[in-house]
Amino acid sequence: MKKRFFHFKLVLALFLFISVAAYSQNPDIDADGPGYAENCTTIMVGRKASDDGSVMTSHSCDGKYRTWLDIIPHKTYKKGELHPVYKGMLASEEAWDMTDVVKKGEIPEVAETYSYLNTAYPCLNEKQLAIGETTIYGRQELINEDGMFFIEELEKIALQRCTKAREAISLIGRLAEEYGYCDLAECITIADPKEVWQLEIAGSGKGKASAIWCAERIPDENVGICANIPRISDIDFNNPDLFMYSTDLKNVSKKLGYWDGKEPFKFWKIINGKKPFSIREFYVLSTLAPSLNLSFEADELPFSVKPERKISARDVMKYFRETYENTQWDMTKNLFVTVKEKDADGKEVEKKVKSPIACNWMNGDMRNLLNEIKPGIVDRQRIIAIAGCSYSHVIQCRSWLPDEVGAVAWFSFDNPGESPRIPIFSGVLSLPASFGICGQQRYRTDAAIWSFREANRLATVNWSKGKPLIEPAVKELEDKAFAELPLVEKKVAELVKSGKGQEAKEFVTSYTNDFAATSMARWQELKVQLWGMFGRGF
Repeated sequence: MKKRFFHFKLVLALFLFISVAAYSQNPDIDADGPGYAENCTTIMVGRKASDDGSVMTSHSCDGKYRTWLDIIPHKTYKKGELHPVYKGMLASEEAWDMTDVVKKGEIPEVAETYSYLNTAYPCLNEKQLAIGETTIYGRQELINEDGMFFIEELEKIALQRCTKAREAISLIGRLAEEYGYCDLAECITIADPKEVWQLEIAGSGKGKASAIWCAERIPDENVGICANIPRISDIDFNNPDLFMYSTDLKNVSKKLGYWDGKEPFKFWKIINGKKPFSIREFYVLSTLAPSLNLSFEADELPFSVKPERKISARDVMKYFRETYENTQWDMTKNLFVTVKEKDADGKEVEKKVKSPIACNWMNGDMRNLLNEIKPGIVDRQRIIAIAGCSYSHVIQCRSWLPDEVGAVAWFSFDNPGESPRIPIFSGVLSLPASFGICGQQRYRTDAAIWSFREANRLATVNWSKGKPLIEPAVKELEDKAFAELPLVEKKVAELVKSGKGQEAKEFVTSYTNDFAATSMARWQELKVQLWGMFGRGF
């Protein structure tokens, strides 16, 4: 019996190793389990809710999206030039790769555009305008493929042309209505150094392509979250300080048949109709404000909450590492094994302990195997940090600092629960060459993501041994960044004050690139250490 149990454990461990390796080659394999259409998470923080007065937005780009990123520089254009609008850049392998990329149309160019950080979903410009994203799907019948714009193209244009959140919302809304929106319903969270807004947008259905949309501001004292579900509820059409919305929204909604003109006008019902929250929203809002006694059984949750203590950028990063470990939603809570230990008297006793290979990043095949052996042993939950994440960022916008250093995108590749965060400032001019190569299509040692992905996957082979290596390394680099941040800010502020703006940009560029190199080297050390632990088997 003991021999058979040993063989079972060996097969189970081998299966886990193989499934983790396969998953690392193709992060799209059952990333969230069968029947789950869940991808990105975005958390927003108002300036009076943060511990330092910064405004924050964020994004975990969950799924097999491109991982190459670059800085698109500030540009000027001649009168009459046109701006091309594309479809298909989310899957390209490098910036020049136009395979399967289609030009949807053109719009008039403007005289001058700002530089911006060009991630799969563009996220930050040189003027401290920042954007997070999460797909909210919406009603299928609202999709109109004749429209010109996908959401990432609208984000790109907003970052090129705008400096404030409200300005960006107005531009995005106008372009989507005029030229048509053809994407799934999307939520983008738009921040500047003063405020942060949540914009939800969908197509207009059959006929001339247009868009329906609404944006609601997160109150300065509050924190909000959106995770693949429309969240905007009752709209105060007479409060432009809190709401912006598409042309004739009520009549368009009636014409589409989603509002009878009598019941309360709730935007989430118009755009989707499904319950406007799930586990991620509930977990974040309820832990930020436990005294509200929020219920998962409620029909709605508050759009945002006032946290019971002010939160930092590091707090938001911690939420993006969340797997609900040691809570009622912990997927490993039933995965215990019996081991034999000696007590204080030297007597051998049996003890139940969490299995060393138990991990909340098990893929669907492993969950299915365990539930086949014992039905219900793993209760699948949609955690915030998933192994199938392409990249994530937490962006701070800070009004008291010059633009060259005022906004910082705390960027990480791969699983946000395991990877370190690299500070990319709004004034950065260029990134390491390896950042410009996507690692999703195949294994590439020249792609930055694989500097982190190999160690991250190896660590989950036996998380009881991998965790004590990965988590301290994340903290080590996070501590380093936040300890050095005041010195970087002071240096840049001095350069800008003395009229050396270009030198300031070169300084933050050098700092970001050096920090990236240090982070990649550290994770390569971890990879070697983990191969030494697990490469020979168990």
